[in-house]
Amino acid sequence: QVQLVESGGGMVQAAGSLRLSCAASGRTFDEHDVAWFRRAPGKDREFVAAVAWSGSFTDYADSVKGRFTISRDNGKNTVSLQMNSLKPDDTAVYYCAATYGPIIPLARGESGYAYWGRGTQVTVSS
Repeated sequence: QVQLVESGGGMVQAAGSLRLSCAASGRTFDEHDVAWFRRAPGKDREFVAAVAWSGSFTDYADSVKGRFTISRDNGKNTVSLQMNSLKPDDTAVYYCAATYGPIIPLARGESGYAYWGRGTQVTVSS
């Protein structure tokens, strides 16, 4: 089992920045790919970004590419999502998710992820 807890959400004005963190406990963290998903009001949950177990490979949704950066510190069992140039459309609940084991290529679908956090709210005002 892997337990995931997100933090760092909040309210920010458009063009601002936020840094989300995902803290993991349980099984050996560096055996798992980790991703961020988000669910905006009235919409389905969607893929945002993913990082491989080693930190060597990353993947981003087109909507956040160039603005968001995902990274991980396996020594501290954490994954971060640096979000810059935020837009009102980025308003959503952001979820951290981890795979059961490494997947090649990185998964974008929810079904690829076995463990989920409860989410943290990000609100971007115009």
